[in-house]
Amino acid sequence: MRVLFVYPNAGSQLGFNYGLAHMSAVLKQAGHQVKLIHLAEELGPLPDEAELQAMVRAYDPGVIGFSVVTNQWHYAKQTASWIRKQTRVPMVCGGIHATVAPGQVLGSGLFDYVFAGECDTAFLEFVNTVEQGGDPSGIRNLGFLKDGVLHMNPVRPFPDLEPLPMKDYSIFDFQRLIDKKNGWVGLMASRGCPFQCTYCFNHLIVKKYRAELNVKFSELNYIRHFSVSEMIAEIQYLLDNYKNIRMFIFDDDLFTYNAEYLIAFCEAYQKVCRIPFVVNAHVHFFDQKRARALARAGCKIVKLGLESGSPRVRREIMRRYTSNKDIAQTIRYAKDEGMHTSCFVMIGLPGETRENVMETIQLLAEAKPGRFRWTYFYPYPGTEAYRISEQGGYIDFEKKEKLVNFTDTTCLDFGPEQNLFLRKVGRVMNWFVNAHAQMDCSDVYKKKVDELLALDEASWEAIEDTLEAEDKRLSEQMVKAGKTHYAIKYNRFMGVISDYFLEEEKARNQ
Repeated sequence: MRVLFVYPNAGSQLGFNYGLAHMSAVLKQAGHQVKLIHLAEELGPLPDEAELQAMVRAYDPGVIGFSVVTNQWHYAKQTASWIRKQTRVPMVCGGIHATVAPGQVLGSGLFDYVFAGECDTAFLEFVNTVEQGGDPSGIRNLGFLKDGVLHMNPVRPFPDLEPLPMKDYSIFDFQRLIDKKNGWVGLMASRGCPFQCTYCFNHLIVKKYRAELNVKFSELNYIRHFSVSEMIAEIQYLLDNYKNIRMFIFDDDLFTYNAEYLIAFCEAYQKVCRIPFVVNAHVHFFDQKRARALARAGCKIVKLGLESGSPRVRREIMRRYTSNKDIAQTIRYAKDEGMHTSCFVMIGLPGETRENVMETIQLLAEAKPGRFRWTYFYPYPGTEAYRISEQGGYIDFEKKEKLVNFTDTTCLDFGPEQNLFLRKVGRVMNWFVNAHAQMDCSDVYKKKVDELLALDEASWEAIEDTLEAEDKRLSEQMVKAGKTHYAIKYNRFMGVISDYFLEEEKARNQ
């Protein structure tokens, strides 16, 4: 059977969908044909209604599957409505949004079924059943409406990873993805995360699987790894079949979780590959031993989710029980081994005050990671953080419905004064960090920050769109003066220390 996947990825960072790549491999192994429509502006103009319908008509699929994250739901509905006008073949929706909001997805009237959780084998069973003319309604992980009532079948156990075929890269325009991402290529060595942060889907997935399988967390088989040999083979495949790969980035929720696996992988990797790589770490699962193994294997960047510099916000709003002291120590472990650190932070959290935002800025200023990336908090439906946001009356539901990313603005409303403050920090957080970092550049940036904070809304809106160019001008001024500073680099919401990007520019010009 011909299966068509649709991946809405508009108005956001260009993505690679690991779930679709795995399911395509499973389907092809079973003899099915697969095509992907990847809807992203960076890959070309987004198709209009007639163009999208023509693409679907030309392929003539027997099943159409969407993979949707919450912030793409608005666009997914639009594209699904266009496709639905011309075909009655089964249309299904998977991905995290279908898992946490199946009633909303099916209530749209656009999809016949939803899939919840990890569906590598469940979707294959569905396609086989449809091809044979059977009734798929009993398939685990599947949801549907019957007489207007939502029926969700229980999930099946998480699949073991080692029996899965290697991801199917061919359905993507993968070389173009590599080039558009400046040679950065994503990998995933594991699935699952041991933490249950309130803003993440992890606690929902764990709760759902535990309840429907009636097992303890230890019996879930939630945190699983592909074998080291499988990962090395996949890396070798990519090197043999694609060019211009400059960096591998491991998108595992927590690559450093299993120290034994990490060390074994690092020993194997350095024997076959000299391309630097990036990993996700956590304060509670990172130490000198892990840092040393990663550095020897060629790890260049260690990413850490700090989320907030306020211990109260981390504890009460996020359920992240770390201390600022431990965060700073983790950054030092990486620095001591010559690795660059990248920290993720959020602003605009429910219950967060102006002082709490400044605590985040102060933590970055004191710990001085190699770079930091900031976003606005986004309340994903079904999460504990969503409940907190809703009960607090923070969510602007009309704005949330139309939001396609969480880097440009927030869908929470804190009142005019705090909203304006968050807009200022969200535009040039690196200026705020520079101003508080006690570096040679700090006096210049403190003056700039004070000027921004004094602006009323109308004055702010008049200059807001000029700030990226101003940041570039200021950075050039600092470079000429030999002053270390954070500048906006690589994307609009990332501050990178000048030592790093100057060294990178020097290497590029050699």
